[in-house]
Amino acid sequence: MSERMRRWRLILGGEDADGTGEDLSGADLKRDKTLDALYGEEKRRGGLGGSSPRVARWLGDIRGYFPASVVQVMQRDAMDRLGLRQLLLEPELLESVQPDVHLVGTLLSLNQAIPARSRETARAVVRHVVDELERRLAQPTRQAITGALHRAGRTSKPRAADIDWNRTILANLKHYQAEQGTVIPERLVGYGRRLPQVSREIVLCLDQSGSMASSVVYAGVFGAVLASVRSLRTQIIAFDTAVVDLTEHLTDPVELLFGVQLGGGTDINSALAYCQTRVTTPRDTIFVLISDLYEGGDNDEMLRRAQAMVASDMQVVCLLALSDDGAPSYDHDNAAALAALGVPTFACTPDQFPDLIAAAIQRDDITTWAGNNDIQLAAPEGS
Repeated sequence: MSERMRRWRLILGGEDADGTGEDLSGADLKRDKTLDALYGEEKRRGGLGGSSPRVARWLGDIRGYFPASVVQVMQRDAMDRLGLRQLLLEPELLESVQPDVHLVGTLLSLNQAIPARSRETARAVVRHVVDELERRLAQPTRQAITGALHRAGRTSKPRAADIDWNRTILANLKHYQAEQGTVIPERLVGYGRRLPQVSREIVLCLDQSGSMASSVVYAGVFGAVLASVRSLRTQIIAFDTAVVDLTEHLTDPVELLFGVQLGGGTDINSALAYCQTRVTTPRDTIFVLISDLYEGGDNDEMLRRAQAMVASDMQVVCLLALSDDGAPSYDHDNAAALAALGVPTFACTPDQFPDLIAAAIQRDDITTWAGNNDIQLAAPEGS
């Protein structure tokens, strides 16, 4: 069988209707069976049923026959097509899965249902994913934030001991005097003697609705990283119809994530009301609402609170998603209304988030920043 025919046979899935007339053997046959168990037609699919050992074998098979990225997609499809969610409460199954952000979201949504015998295994899975995310995201986040804090703290009238000579020379190269062989600086660039103990406050306000699961996972990791920067005061607030302050858990993102209860209703207005009481210096505060904006509370009051926050000179940003999945379904009317109030509203990937916070620290225009990074913002009403 040619390679081209082999690929078509795997795609079409066999049976008389595939049109190839070819049979598979060896690893290809096993690969085909794992696909058929998940994607085969209902009338001929054996499926995985409710058997934990059979599911565990299937999970092991797909990890052996497909790359990690494909395994993660197949696991997510199995959640929906084969009812794998409840079976994930078995510790032997949890040990078989390929850990990823979506799996963590599923486990968090099942948090209250996880039996005691599976809880430690579930925590180990979540810890694995959190550690991987921290390794990927912590260093670029700290670098971006620390650089932004220093740039925000620069002064054009530094004391002699605080002059940044490298930047001062670069800023004054046009004033080089050839006859003297030196630069005559007309503008000094420097840093303050030290940054204030806390120079910016960051409030991450997280919608716990089910569609925001991946965003909540990333936000929890970023919250822990931001909390480790001494010049920032970071708070993290989660909400559904109730508001939960998770700030005390920022030192342990796994504990923080298990404090989230995914899947409830949504009362953004109550969350904003609580957050307003937690802000001490609006002008130095960056408020990030992470929500799909489907408001179940007082919608008009929610928009009035957002308007008041903007009027207080607080930097307010709304992220429709903080994940690699793109924007989920969201309330377009509320997104447009927030944009009209001057709240930049858009979906953000985890790799873009550190630069977003850095831009906010430097008080850059977030709308301009988003445009420079090819990010599609929600349009104001009437535009």
